[in-house]
Amino acid sequence: MRTRVRGWRWRRNPLRRRSDVVEAWTAALLTVLLCLGAPLGGAAAGLWAYDNAHTTQVTQRAERHQVAAVLVEDAPAQVPSAQGDKQPQYNVKVRWTEPGKGTRSTFAPVPAGTRRGERADVWLDAKNRSVAAPPSDAAVWQHALTTGVWAAGGLAGAVLLARAVIRRVAERHRMAEWEADWARTGPEWGHRTA
Repeated sequence: MRTRVRGWRWRRNPLRRRSDVVEAWTAALLTVLLCLGAPLGGAAAGLWAYDNAHTTQVTQRAERHQVAAVLVEDAPAQVPSAQGDKQPQYNVKVRWTEPGKGTRSTFAPVPAGTRRGERADVWLDAKNRSVAAPPSDAAVWQHALTTGVWAAGGLAGAVLLARAVIRRVAERHRMAEWEADWARTGPEWGHRTA
């Protein structure tokens, strides 16, 4: 049965090499980075993403307005597909009335199967062109959380990769140090007589 001695790289002993000490200190540093750095980096990335997405949301809400428009033509019917619950949208001609400006029309995306004469909420820019709706609060939070989780995971992966590389380099140095010590000690062992 194999036993493992914990902390041997920290204790003074004749078998400990400089590469053992370097590996022990880098392992301690990388553990701190993994436990503290990755979550803090993920949180920072998430907050940054939230600020950017929220700024975009506020800007788009200021630049765009929503109108209740009436469809001038039928939207194509929904074709069964492998998209699941997501309902496709089609650009069809819609009309709405602006107070003091009269009737306006444009092409806007509406859900499949919407019939002529039905109402649809349409988002327009300052030039009355159809645009996508501004992101919702849930979409902003989802973007921030996704960015934070991926950043934390990426940082953790980078730390673990660095640990593997450092361990491999330390092992190579350790073997070179052992080889050098054996080159000095080995010949003495070969001259034993009975």
